[in-house]
Amino acid sequence: MRPEIEEKLKQLPNKPGVYLMRDVRDDLIYVGKAKSLTKRVHQYFQPSHDEGIKKQQMVERIHRFEFIVCDTELEALVLENNFIKEYHPKYNTMLRDDKTYPYIKVTVAEAYPRVLFCRRVEKDGARYFGPFPNAGAVHETIDLVQKLFLLRTCNRPFPRDIGKERPCLNYHMGQCKGVCLGELSEEDYRKQIEGALTFLNGDDKAVLADLKAKMKAASEAMEFEKAAGYRDLIKAVGVCMNRQKVTNFDNGDKDIVALAQQDGDALAQIFFIRGGKMIGREHFFMNVRIEEEAGEIMAAFLQQYYAEAPLIPREIYISIDIPSKEPFVEWLGERRGGKVYLHVPKRGDKNRLVKMAEKNAQMVLDQDKERLKREEGRTIGAMKEIASLLGIPGIMRMEAYDISNTNGFESVGSMVVFDKGKPLRNAYRKFKIRSVTGPNDYASMKEVLTRRFSHGLKERDELSQKGRTVEEGSFTQFPDIIMMDGGKGQVNIALEVLDELGLQIPVAGMVKDDHHRTRGLYYQNVERMIDHHSEGFKLITRLQDEAHRFAITYHKSLRGKAQVHSFLDDVTGIGPTRRRNLMKRFASVEEMRAASVEELAAVDGMDVRAAQSLYDFLHPKREDNPVGKH
Repeated sequence: MRPEIEEKLKQLPNKPGVYLMRDVRDDLIYVGKAKSLTKRVHQYFQPSHDEGIKKQQMVERIHRFEFIVCDTELEALVLENNFIKEYHPKYNTMLRDDKTYPYIKVTVAEAYPRVLFCRRVEKDGARYFGPFPNAGAVHETIDLVQKLFLLRTCNRPFPRDIGKERPCLNYHMGQCKGVCLGELSEEDYRKQIEGALTFLNGDDKAVLADLKAKMKAASEAMEFEKAAGYRDLIKAVGVCMNRQKVTNFDNGDKDIVALAQQDGDALAQIFFIRGGKMIGREHFFMNVRIEEEAGEIMAAFLQQYYAEAPLIPREIYISIDIPSKEPFVEWLGERRGGKVYLHVPKRGDKNRLVKMAEKNAQMVLDQDKERLKREEGRTIGAMKEIASLLGIPGIMRMEAYDISNTNGFESVGSMVVFDKGKPLRNAYRKFKIRSVTGPNDYASMKEVLTRRFSHGLKERDELSQKGRTVEEGSFTQFPDIIMMDGGKGQVNIALEVLDELGLQIPVAGMVKDDHHRTRGLYYQNVERMIDHHSEGFKLITRLQDEAHRFAITYHKSLRGKAQVHSFLDDVTGIGPTRRRNLMKRFASVEEMRAASVEELAAVDGMDVRAAQSLYDFLHPKREDNPVGKH
């Protein structure tokens, strides 16, 4: 499992929602819904869970995933449907008949509107409500609305056919006021329709109160069958009120923008509604001032986002009002080439959709805070551990050095920089060793450190003449501590260089064990052990590995250019034949260095003069600077 996926799994809430699986190209390959996001999505990554070959192939291709939290399972179901129809993910089962969810349609364009069942939203001037999870709930709700508001169910063309036919059974049952007989004016009928629309829009308090009162009265009168009927109607009202927020009913394009704010961070979440359906979302992090007002943050985001947005919809719904709205709306209209409406909805479906965006924005911001907190533990927290261990306050910038060569040829040095526990790659430097011949790591390290800090001091002098002392990303920035790849020998080399240059910078050695694994820090002539499970230890390991990697990478590039070469080629009296025989006899430079002149002379093709020349090359005369690996 990729670390990014493992980290994302920890963020999944135990709430209903939709999850979107993406491949390495960021294409949407699967959309699913869940009653509990954390339980459902975790199942995909459990080895013991079997969902078939198709799902297994899909899981193998998941590069990352994202999720949207919903209030109900129904919302997740419909949102899943929207995404599937919009993007046709490869691993989703596609229905050939393109089955859609049922809606309630109110034909408000007619003189005497009707309340109908339908499965498609069309641009016909009607009002649509839904979608709903099943057709039965829709039929029950339509029956309920017709009974509550005494609406007509016939399809006669009124007012043309008023008085031409006998009334239907509903009129005789008291469930219709007799539009066909002309007993109800168009104006009075409109009032009934307005009541039905208000009810379908979510204002069910008056209706529920009336139904509950009637149910109680029927129960007290021991009319239990009638009371059960009212009970079923109340249940149908509950289903009706649980209608979907993620579908708009006028087929328009809209953006829903919500803001979440915490301390010096803010996050804006945008839901994209296209053709009446929510088809996607984006979120954007912002760095803000703690004292900055939410309205100002929202205004700044809208201005920056819509300055580059490829599409500006006719309507934009925001969670927080902004100052100086009029000129901003005018600017949006100019960019769109048409009128733009900016709303802060207070009630109804738009308000519920804004609240949904707010909830998701806050969740993403909280999760990012947790991620940043963990990241801070790995970085700044780890720096504090190291500072505490060494007794050096305020460590933020560390520099580490390493030397790389092959049989003493093309020695190179690397300098890597970690700032606040993170790699600062634009400050990395590489050095091709100039003054040292052969495999002498101590002398090579001295050259690297001397060049690095001499250059830095020279640049500082040049900047001081311009009234500055430090320049970002240059050699003028000195570390709070130097971390050497080794123990006492390497540390002493660094201290010698700093002393010669008149610099006072703490130096610690990253000591390795016999298995070449980091075991502790050598500082002020004492080796200090560090907990191998601590973040400080992990940071030291990352720093050491990075210095080694950077040196090796540079050395490989030089080897590629120079092909094969050995330090033996630079020794007087050693030709191709002697070089080949020496390399057969000794497995490493260390073995060769440990050999006496007599042992070297005993190699096939060697003589005493060549052996002495090689011995002198491997043992440069410097008493205070021992040669070789630490």
